[in-house]
Amino acid sequence: MESLAMHRQTPSSESSQGGLVSASDLALERMLQRRGEPLLLADWVDALMIHLEVDPDALQRTTSFELDLFNGRAFVSLVAFTMRRMRPRLGGRWTAWCFRPIATHPFLNVRTYVRQNNDAGILFLAEWVPNTWSLRLGPALFGLPYRLGDLNYGHHFGDEPGEFAGSVTDTPSGGLLRYRGAMSANEFAACEEGSLEWWLMERYTAFTHCRGVARFFRVWHPPWRRARVEVELMDRTLLTVRWPWMKDAEVVGASGSPGFEDVWMGRPSGIKNGQCPIREIGS
Repeated sequence: MESLAMHRQTPSSESSQGGLVSASDLALERMLQRRGEPLLLADWVDALMIHLEVDPDALQRTTSFELDLFNGRAFVSLVAFTMRRMRPRLGGRWTAWCFRPIATHPFLNVRTYVRQNNDAGILFLAEWVPNTWSLRLGPALFGLPYRLGDLNYGHHFGDEPGEFAGSVTDTPSGGLLRYRGAMSANEFAACEEGSLEWWLMERYTAFTHCRGVARFFRVWHPPWRRARVEVELMDRTLLTVRWPWMKDAEVVGASGSPGFEDVWMGRPSGIKNGQCPIREIGS
């Protein structure tokens, strides 16, 4: 494909900071080393990331991977965004047409940060989608912990600065996430390398653990360009009904980003015994 050839010819230093290879550069190189990647393309737009500091012991009892900590601190992030035009990289209009029922809809990802040997990535604790087709396919193919929800987002980053709001309702339980916030300036820039925000946002490996099967898949996009936003969680019962310890989680920051076109998503791969420090939940 033309886009893959273009990225192969792009010097890694072009998107690096201070002459160093960026996390995005490394992710691109790693994905291109695997034949047939990427599997899927999609746009991720109007992304709001809300970062919460949580009790590491309570979080570790909930998750199945070894936590990745920042100076001993543990975090969970809420990522509210809209996916558009998801389709296979190969196959052209025909395969894109086949994906139309699941190609475009909002997401809420609740994710934390884990390590698998020397690979630092994210682990999805839960993901809310309004699409029943996605609800069936995501867990089966990628091991993604999808739940059905009603998602209403009112943030369009890249427009004029101002106030925004959104809500997500869990369909089975009625648990609610409701937030409001404001962006004072729409001046988007990359995170400072080594900062907490950079550590939270620049992740290119996703891990899943569903029905006793551990998987991972790679993603690639340019470095996040974001603006800091102020945000208030007005209702978090969506979280506390599943994780009571989230009642005491502290919001430590939030960012808004216009997002990306043509994000690369790789094929899911199983993790063999001994490759990953999988824990049984509650152990």
